[in-house]
Amino acid sequence: MKTLFRALIAAAVLVAGPALADEAAIKKAVEEKLGGKVDSVSKSGFLGLYEVYAEGNIFYTDEKVSAIVAGNLIDTRNMQNVTQERLQKLSAIKFSELPLDLAVKTVRGKGSRVFATFEDPNCGYCKRFARDLQNIDDVTIYTFLYPILSADSEQKAKQIWCASDRTKAWLGWMIDGNTPTGDGKCNHPTDKIKALGEKLRVNGTPTVFFSNGERVGGAIPAAQVDKRLKQIAEAK
Repeated sequence: MKTLFRALIAAAVLVAGPALADEAAIKKAVEEKLGGKVDSVSKSGFLGLYEVYAEGNIFYTDEKVSAIVAGNLIDTRNMQNVTQERLQKLSAIKFSELPLDLAVKTVRGKGSRVFATFEDPNCGYCKRFARDLQNIDDVTIYTFLYPILSADSEQKAKQIWCASDRTKAWLGWMIDGNTPTGDGKCNHPTDKIKALGEKLRVNGTPTVFFSNGERVGGAIPAAQVDKRLKQIAEAK
């Protein structure tokens, strides 16, 4: 069965109908047309369009649900990416609810600045990200071993978790290519982490969650991570 977002791409233009009364009616109409659950509908403030948030994605429609607009909405007054800003807000989580005891903990310096990542041991972008993060000090990183690429990814995750020093095993593999020495037969949280990632709609690695709940996908440069950490600290 197609997901809702795949369905909207396949049905980019819908049959026009009468104007719908409110967000609830638009939500119901979109769900009926595309066959999936919509999380929220709200006025976008642009061109009379309504913002539809579903399955971790944002798209737009009009009051008749006569067409679907998929892509980034840019505010030309300040050239801000409205879609990305809204997506960051809507996809944010409660950081305090993350089960950090299931993550590999890395501390550098005082470790006062905190964020979490979901990473696959065989993810090339994750390896580049891990190397880049070596340039950030005064940080505590909680890494959830999220093996979604292959069976070997899951085996590597288990070996790293079962190592006598998980942090050393994780960094040794990601940065230096040292094969993890753990036997993978300990009481590891792999299934719990996979379930957590699915619940949070983590569809790719690396995915970063900052302490304010903000989500950022991809191997963003260390300079951007450091900048965001400073901004979060200043906002407290």
